[in-house]
Amino acid sequence: MLKALFLTMLTLALVKSQDTEETITYTQCTDGYEWDPVRQQCKDIDECDIVPDACKGGMKCVNHYGGYLCLPKTAQIIVNNEQPQQETPAAEGVGAAANAAATSSTGTGGVAASGMAASGVVPGGGFVASAAAGVQTGRNNFVTRRNPADPQRIPANPSHRIQCATGYEQSEHNVCQDIDECTAGTHNCRADQVCINLRGSFACQCPPGYQKRGEQCVDIDECAIPPYCHQRCVNTPGSFYCQCNPGFQLAANNYTCVDIDECRTSSYLCQYQCVNEPGKFSCMCPQGYQVVRGRTCQDINECETTNECREDEMCWNYHGGFRCYPRNPCQDPYVLTSENRCVCPVSNAMCRELPQSIVYKYMSIRSDRSVPSDIFQIQATTIYANTINTFRIKSGNENGEFYLRQTSPVSAMLVLVKSLSGPREYIVDLEMLTVNSIGTFRTSSVLRLTIIVGPFSF
Repeated sequence: MLKALFLTMLTLALVKSQDTEETITYTQCTDGYEWDPVRQQCKDIDECDIVPDACKGGMKCVNHYGGYLCLPKTAQIIVNNEQPQQETPAAEGVGAAANAAATSSTGTGGVAASGMAASGVVPGGGFVASAAAGVQTGRNNFVTRRNPADPQRIPANPSHRIQCATGYEQSEHNVCQDIDECTAGTHNCRADQVCINLRGSFACQCPPGYQKRGEQCVDIDECAIPPYCHQRCVNTPGSFYCQCNPGFQLAANNYTCVDIDECRTSSYLCQYQCVNEPGKFSCMCPQGYQVVRGRTCQDINECETTNECREDEMCWNYHGGFRCYPRNPCQDPYVLTSENRCVCPVSNAMCRELPQSIVYKYMSIRSDRSVPSDIFQIQATTIYANTINTFRIKSGNENGEFYLRQTSPVSAMLVLVKSLSGPREYIVDLEMLTVNSIGTFRTSSVLRLTIIVGPFSF
């Protein structure tokens, strides 16, 4: 009786121990698994279902415990339901084989790879999974499936070899992993090609800017395929770059050419006005001037070309224009004796208190001329013995723009002491007084100077 009770308690303890083993759970899962809160265990992630276009090159995706495999579409997965010879953990293969093994385990017991799995090749060139992943046969001929997160997972047998497809190799965890032929240097790409690793294989491609022609990579002439560049394209080995015509510069996108506005780069390109044009610039001058040497403005002498002066008028050219003055400027009681010279006759009583002569002169100066500046010299034409000459500005200097400096007994220099802006006309009377040494003789003559200030400084 006691022996039967002891056996019963031992059996219950073993059952309880097995139940306890199966209920151990973990909330952290390894790569390729996720936690199932309902079943309270880690479950495999079906990458073939959630990863878009997981396999390239016409390969089919087969889910695998903790990952997935890319196999040719003609691959066949063979599962053998024969009784295993001994208790060994099955080698890891494809997930589809594992699912089939678990389903067919009832009746005959464990799973194993078929006889063809030894070579890994089946008729038709298909792929053979060597065994079911995560499947273990038990003593009572039933299948126990363990998750990799299970702490009691039976470790893989490192001495057990599995057959992998071409382009894959066995890892230390007894799974087939891709061989990176590009890193290993086992590819056969040419020196002018780039090796691209693929799952189970590799590809040889031409580098960017080249295309395959026969067995060689030749440069792509991007300049022959418009419109790469806005104006000019320069082809280089494997690439190209854009250039712009003179007067243009490359924009930030390295494609478009914009107008270089040379007029904004410097204010000294043109003497008067710079005009930006597509690919170049030009200079303009104001009315009365012409462009010389491309950038400088030169006064046009209208008196030598066309003018509107009458026959009884004389044309006087100044900077930026011209003016017409009477050929006979003399006013009563003065009479014209020579060009621009008016004399008051001694016989006329009105001339006793007037200058003996008035000479009319004209000159032109540029606007904003630097000061002080000598601009005009006055000199006696007749010299008398025992006389003294003095010079003064008689009129036209109300604002003090000028100063008359005597340079010799018979001459003086008119000095500009204030900068003048035009266009403007100034009429300045320069007088020379002549007296003899004993004071019995006194006379005067006037030089009426018309100064025309141009509108510009050139």
